[in-house]
Amino acid sequence: MEPRPQPNNNSRSYLLAALLILAALNVLLLYFYYQERQDNKTKDATIAAKTEEVLVAKTKLDSISAQLDAKIAEIQQLGGSIDSLMKVKAQLEVDKRELKNVGTFDSKKYDQKIRNYQTILAQKDQEIARLKEENGVLTQQNANLNQENSGLKAERQTLSDSVVAVTSKNKELEEKVTIAAALRAEAVTVNGVNAKGKETDGGTYKAKRTDKVHVSVLLAPNGLAKQDEKVLYMRILDPNGAVVSDLATGSGEFTYNGQGMIYTAMQRFTFDNSRQRVDYFYGRGGQRFNEGKYTIEIYCEGFRIGEGEFTIK
Repeated sequence: MEPRPQPNNNSRSYLLAALLILAALNVLLLYFYYQERQDNKTKDATIAAKTEEVLVAKTKLDSISAQLDAKIAEIQQLGGSIDSLMKVKAQLEVDKRELKNVGTFDSKKYDQKIRNYQTILAQKDQEIARLKEENGVLTQQNANLNQENSGLKAERQTLSDSVVAVTSKNKELEEKVTIAAALRAEAVTVNGVNAKGKETDGGTYKAKRTDKVHVSVLLAPNGLAKQDEKVLYMRILDPNGAVVSDLATGSGEFTYNGQGMIYTAMQRFTFDNSRQRVDYFYGRGGQRFNEGKYTIEIYCEGFRIGEGEFTIK
């Protein structure tokens, strides 16, 4: 009988080395995958911060533009020259248009531009005061006040007190009517939408299968509300509490309680008191939603009228 061949030690060594190399490659691939996810999160945060800066700069430039128009009209009425202000206005419009390119936005550059515009506005206030004095506006006002006798002052004061009292009551009544006429959302639902447009409900959706979200706002009937065109603002807050926004997808700013607030998307509609539904389809321009719980806030005509939520896992 011939002896049985013994296992080749070299073959075993080669096999073990191959297994070790495969294990090392798997660890390396896992590291690269984790690093890419971290880089994407950092990029998302950077884009959101830059978008916020652009929106703030746009708001300030819009405010300066309104003040500039008012000063142009006043100086023109007083007979002053508006040539320099028209040049400033033209440059301001150029700066506003350039804001649309978020990628080239430089916050320091625009901060300096805004300071320069504010300085010009302050200088024009001085010019307006001088023009008023030259035209005798202030002098005439003082002369008219000096000519009033004590009886006329008392009569005017009495009338003024009556007007203030009536105005106060009217304002109080208007506020009550305004609150009663405010719209209210009966329900705010959120569905996930994949790349093929198929919707899924339930409130919890997988990040890799969620290309957009479909936010549906069901409005309650209200006979006191005016049946006219209204604007519904939607804010999506990410798991960190930051507003999901992008100028390229229609985000902007609105006023709530006297302060500017960033909105994710807005929808114009005509309210017809029929328990109607207003829908938003919002995507992040090809970017995935980060994992976590998101909050939806709905605003209309100065009121927060509803909210909802959804979760990405």
